[in-house]
Amino acid sequence: MSAEEFRHYGRAVVDWIADYYENIESLPVLSKVEPGQIRSNLPSHAPQKGEPFEDILKDIAELILPGVTHWQSPNFFAFFPANTSGPAILGDLLSSGLGVQGMLWTTSPACTELETHVLDWLVEMLDLPHKFLSSESGGGVIQDAASSASLCALLSGRERATNFASNERGCNTRFVAYTSNQAHSSIEKAVKIAGIGRENLRLVDVDERFGMQADHLAQLIEKDRQEGRIPCFVAATVGTTSSNGVDPLPEIGEICRKNNIWLHVDAAMAGTAALCPEYRWIHNGLEMADSYCFNPHKWMFTNFDCDCFYVADRGALIQTLSILPEYLRNKASESGAVIDYRDWHIPLGRRFRSLKLWFVIRHYGVEGLQHHVRRHIELAQQFAGWVEQDDHFELAVKPPLNLVCFRHRGGDELNQQLMDQLNRSGDLYLTQTSMHDRLTLRLCVGQTATEFRHVERAWKKIQEIAAELEAVH
Repeated sequence: MSAEEFRHYGRAVVDWIADYYENIESLPVLSKVEPGQIRSNLPSHAPQKGEPFEDILKDIAELILPGVTHWQSPNFFAFFPANTSGPAILGDLLSSGLGVQGMLWTTSPACTELETHVLDWLVEMLDLPHKFLSSESGGGVIQDAASSASLCALLSGRERATNFASNERGCNTRFVAYTSNQAHSSIEKAVKIAGIGRENLRLVDVDERFGMQADHLAQLIEKDRQEGRIPCFVAATVGTTSSNGVDPLPEIGEICRKNNIWLHVDAAMAGTAALCPEYRWIHNGLEMADSYCFNPHKWMFTNFDCDCFYVADRGALIQTLSILPEYLRNKASESGAVIDYRDWHIPLGRRFRSLKLWFVIRHYGVEGLQHHVRRHIELAQQFAGWVEQDDHFELAVKPPLNLVCFRHRGGDELNQQLMDQLNRSGDLYLTQTSMHDRLTLRLCVGQTATEFRHVERAWKKIQEIAAELEAVH
């Protein structure tokens, strides 16, 4: 593809994306294709000769788009936001165009130094503990997702517990990790990958607000110590996926400090709320954490993948993950004056992810980002108020931020039918959870273009279909 062809087709792709966003509300939020339908419409074999770019772009609309669930729709209220924005898309395009492999400082100094700088910006923007700054003992790195951040934290906690002996001798089966029974499933996956094993993951009870019970955590740790096990890792959550529950970090932090256990705090979605001073209470006690992460790709208008992972002691993380084959040796690294981010995560290779984050922060500014976060929380709280005022519905828990967990009083079967019909309508998309052993619907407000009219229309649609179901039950 020549430079001129690239310009021509590049404009066509940007135009297509712009048109997509202008018309996204007219598309059914949840894809309606059947399993295997997309593949059945694709050629059985790859083309022997290149095809015109116009044909490729045509097939995007005709073959691919029907199989897309529109996460960027303002009517997408399922799971969690995975929002993006124009600046993020353009920053990602530039990253792809540069094609940087940023495994070492020397392989692209700008890739490393911009990332370090932007993550230091975010420490200030979210008012995180200063120990997470690169100028202190810790620092930040962009991971692909919070799952990878949790794994790196777990590995570091495992190694610190035995003075980094496991890297040499292999994993000790006496290691134990702890998290609440509301924590993300990535913690369970991490203990499997790290060789600790599912049987050595303790699920701590939660309170009526679905936050971890610190006294139960302390009891479990004491029991394991008495039985000769090695407690090495606690994962606390700020904004659980299921209910937006917030674990009590001050109490958990004291327990971890007393027992010399690595404390990791996962604030994947909710951490973005700390852009606003009035919501920084979610991070109370964070100064006692060994590591922390949040995902700008969830609620800070930066397209996937972009997880910001911070450690208080970068030495522990680097000692856990670093290897140095001859082919990676270079003068800059050996000088000790630079950061080599390959030592801060699982893969060797890495993209220039900080560009899109830099674009977003510079385009919106702190005040612009705060405006959108506040508006999303306000809309969610309005929705929660409507639920409370309707005798047919109830809140499962009072929402702290932008996730509303609610249900119809008619029972699990009616709620399942309600969600299924709502999602089939194409007008919105909700997902469910289980709270107090009852099926509960979740409505999460956080997509970039979601406004009052979208939330209001969703509530009216919920009431409308609920009334139809009530009539036949």
